[in-house]
Amino acid sequence: MSLELNKVSVTLLGNQVLHEVSLSVAPGELVCLVGRNGAGKTTTLRSIMGYQKLDSGDIRWKSKNLRGLPTYAMADLGLGYTPEGSDVFGDLTVEDNIALPTWTRKTAKGADERIQVAYNIFPKLKQYLHRGGQQLSGGERKMVSIARAIALDPEMLILDEAFEGLSPAILPTISDGLREILRQGRSVLLAESNFYHLPSFADRIYVIERGEIVFHGTLDEATQHPETMKIITGTG
Repeated sequence: MSLELNKVSVTLLGNQVLHEVSLSVAPGELVCLVGRNGAGKTTTLRSIMGYQKLDSGDIRWKSKNLRGLPTYAMADLGLGYTPEGSDVFGDLTVEDNIALPTWTRKTAKGADERIQVAYNIFPKLKQYLHRGGQQLSGGERKMVSIARAIALDPEMLILDEAFEGLSPAILPTISDGLREILRQGRSVLLAESNFYHLPSFADRIYVIERGEIVFHGTLDEATQHPETMKIITGTG
């Protein structure tokens, strides 16, 4: 496995948010962490990236223990992160947003090559090179955010809520971008609150509820578990 979480527990503001969360992502996999708002998805991703201190448990990336490492070290280790709100810089152009982080990680690929790879994920962005971040739609900001992370040339992309709040018209574009990321040999951990937005090509899913993993399996297997479907569709 590339990424492994082993019994990770996290407390925020005196409340235990994660309860011994364990999950894994193998090279080249798309793994989805599914749960309702407040279930613990974002805290799980932020814990991987070093934003949250662990109470207990371990997080390993290619057998290296990440616990206690600063967030800025994650990019150099090959982890790319796209937060839920996209966090595009409104005062910068699309071109500058994507180019900005390339200096933070040195790889065998030069900055220009990595930027071109990012545009290959979402070719439509080439039409908006000189458009400011504040002029972009929600879907366009999401594409910029993902492309910016890819410009770091990560081995794994950790993606929080890729589809939430987006127009139905843009969802296939984001899904196609994920396919291209996987085709390049990268792995993806995607957190998503809407079960019906999950890409059909996901390898495995984990369902999280109240900070605990309550299901692990394929999309087809999840649909065969009525109690699991109640949790992830918000009907139970």
